[in-house]
Formats: sequence, C-alpha cells, structure tokens
Amino acid sequence: MDINIADRTALLPHETMLINGKWRRSASGGTLEHINPATGQAQAKFAVGGAAEVNEAVAAAKAAFPAWRRTDAETRRDILLRTAALMEEHADEFNIIASLESGHPINAGVLPMAVAHFRYYAGWADKVEGQILPVSNGALNLVHHEPYGVVACITTWNGPVVNAAMKLAPALAAGNCIVMKPPELGPFGSALLGRLLQQAGLPDGVLNIVSGGPEVGDTLTRHPDIRKISFTGSVGIARIILKAAAERITPVVTELGGKSANLIFADANLDAAAGMAAHMSTVANAGQGCLFPTRLLVQEDVYDAVAERVVGYLSQVKQGDPFDPATMIGPVINETALRRISGYINEAKTSGAKLLIGGERAGGDLAGGYFIQPTVFGDVDNKSRIAQEEVFGPVLSMIRFKTEEEAVALANDTDYGLAGYVHTNDLRRAHRVAGGLEAGYIGVNAFPPMPVQAPFGGWKQSGSGREGGRAGIEEFLQVKNVYVSMN
Repeated sequence: MDINIADRTALLPHETMLINGKWRRSASGGTLEHINPATGQAQAKFAVGGAAEVNEAVAAAKAAFPAWRRTDAETRRDILLRTAALMEEHADEFNIIASLESGHPINAGVLPMAVAHFRYYAGWADKVEGQILPVSNGALNLVHHEPYGVVACITTWNGPVVNAAMKLAPALAAGNCIVMKPPELGPFGSALLGRLLQQAGLPDGVLNIVSGGPEVGDTLTRHPDIRKISFTGSVGIARIILKAAAERITPVVTELGGKSANLIFADANLDAAAGMAAHMSTVANAGQGCLFPTRLLVQEDVYDAVAERVVGYLSQVKQGDPFDPATMIGPVINETALRRISGYINEAKTSGAKLLIGGERAGGDLAGGYFIQPTVFGDVDNKSRIAQEEVFGPVLSMIRFKTEEEAVALANDTDYGLAGYVHTNDLRRAHRVAGGLEAGYIGVNAFPPMPVQAPFGGWKQSGSGREGGRAGIEEFLQVKNVYVSMN
C-alpha cells in the first residue's frame, strides 16, 4: 500500500476508549501525546481514563455478562470467525498502525499470528465439554467448565494486537466479558481491533477498552468485580498487580520477561544457528521481545566461527524508516528505552566484554528517532548485568562454554525461565538439553513461530499460567462440580 505520510497518520484512530459500545474522545485523565519512535515527533493524541472510566467499564461488562454467557457457543464462534476475516481485510491498516505506533518494519508481518488466535479459539467455543463421573449410591456427578465473568486483560506495547488476540479470543470464546487496558505506548491497533469486533457482531459491553496509565491498571486490578486478570509485561509491574490482586485473592495469569539462552554446540549447522541467533536477538522487533534469545552460549571449538557469522549477518542488515520495504530493524519504543539500553551498552563496554559490532545510537537520517545499532558483545561474564537483566533492545551477549553440563548450568543461571534454544545435530543431546533447561518454551534448531495450538508461558520469574492451545482457554474457565442424588 503506497500511502503518503499525512494519510498514514490519519489512519490512527482518534478514539481509543470503548465503554458499553460507545467510543470516547475525552476522559477524566485528559489526553496523552503519542510520539512516533522513528521520528521522535508527536503524531497523535488520545484520551486517558482513570478510576471513573474503569468503574463504568466494569459495570458495563458485568451487566453484559448474563446474556453473553447464555449466548449460543455457535454464535460466539461465528463472531470470532468474522473478526478474523475482518482483520485480514484490514491487514494493511494494521501494519501501518504498527509501524507508526511502535516502529515495526512494514513488512514484519505481525498480523497473521493475531488472526490465527481468533480462528483457533473460534473452534474451541463450541467444544468446551464437561464430564459425568461415576460415583457411589447411583448419584449423578457432573463437572462443568464455566466462564469467570468479568476479566481484566492488560496488554503490552511490543506486540499489542497479537497480545490482545492471545487474551481476547480465548476469553470471549469461553463466555467471559472483558475490560482491556491497552498499552499507553501503543493503543491504536487495539482500538482498530475493538471496532472490528463490534462490526463482527460483538454485543455492547462484552468488550470494553480503557486507555490510560498506572491509575487505570491499579483500579482495574483492585476492582471487586474483576474475577480474573491476564497480564503481559514486566516483572516489576507484575509484582504490583499480584500484590493488588492478593487483597481479593483474584487469580492472575502473568506472561513476563526473559533472558533466554541460545545454546550452539559444535556439531550444529553453524550458518543456520548463527543467522537465527543474530536475527531473533537484535533485528526482530529491534530486540524488544520477551522470548528472544538474548544470551548466545557457544561451544568453545566453534565460538569464533559463530561470532564471525553473527557479525557478518548483522553488517548486512538495513536499519531505517519502518515504511521502507527494505528495512529489517526499526527503532526502540521511546527515549526512555533508548537511554536505558544505552546505559547497559556503556556499562558493558567498560566491564571487560568485547564489543563485536554496533554499540551506538544511529545517526544521520535516523538521528531524530530512537534507533540503536544492532549490538553484540563477546566474552560476556554470565554474572554481569547485561547477561542477567532484560535489556529489551537490540543487544546480544555471547558466552563461551566447554561441555554440555556447563552449557545447561549457564543457561539456567538466571532468575528468568521463559524460553530456551538448542542447536545440535545430535538428537539425544537435543532431548537431554531441552529436558534440562529451566524454561517453559524450548526451540530445537529453530526459533519456534509460537504456533497457536501450543501453550506458551514461563517458569520462575517469567510468569505463571499459559496462553495458546487448550491451556489458553482453560485459563478463562473455572470448574464447577454438581452432585445430584438419585435417592
């Protein structure tokens, strides 16, 4: 789609707040100005809600719940299927909004995964089954799976539409009503998704969207009528949410950060392994991904060969305007992120790690935006901050190992446990190492595309609960047992 700059910006929805079927351009929190991360310039304003809007949204969802839970499963299924089709019809619009609000390269192809979630969970809507259990005395014992009621969905800015789809599709298929807080750094794609759900026939009040900052999140997570919370974001914010939810014993699903290890053994396909390591740690989404392989552990015999391949790959990567079809890496999300990431880089430069490529803010035509060069450090100490903390930017740490046992120990020496990656042509080793890694999501000889049929989630401080697959809809269903005496 060839659209000039003015027309692109006009595609950003003017209203990002939906309460009981009505879109709002103003709210109690005033407005926020959105900055284009590729230019550093303001490009739009949107309404910011507060406690008043959250209370209205929860009340609307609570009122809509009795009718929605009684809605035929086939009807819920068809609404989700129509939404998926509408998303595909509006694919260009979604892609342009993603480039404007978060700097995604226009050809990054972020939408198909979101569409897949709506289609997959549409298929689950009419397949939620109960059980009849054999019990004594000739009684009838029934097990039902029922929706919670009003659930809170708090999504993240680094993939807002995909993240929303991972929560909304199963929650709606299960018969819940929703109040969603989209990320204040990227609310526009979520607003478009909300409009398409309305167009697909979702009744008023079933989905409510309250854009805003910490006040919205705090009010939402403490609200007495919220029966479950699904949150994607940082460990620090998760701690705040979990403390708030603990006051009412509200169950919470958390999908959090990661510092995932990528293990390359000497017998691996080095070209494929090094290309995956370089791309998925620094190029994809400018390194802003929770499950990205940001620690590269390489067996000593092939360490130099892998380092050469990683640097060679990144030296050919085009960084630039997200709307240039040749661009592979865009900016980081904002000035705050740029400063944080630069701080990690500068500390690593002085801590003994060897800078192999990058390490600077991009200049020239990109100087106005929040661009950081793809950066790789070699000979990193696994105990250093750059190896232990989530940088969430285009920075890769390379670490040497000698033995399989040492590799697994280094990989597990972190508070995180979201993902792990293994490259080897030894099938026995692949299974041994995958079994030994303390992480919820493992890829062998590839970066898994997060198939919608598979459960996704972390161990340790990377969260609890799952999104995707059967486990994803089960998170939005609670179990009821009904014992019927036949005497």
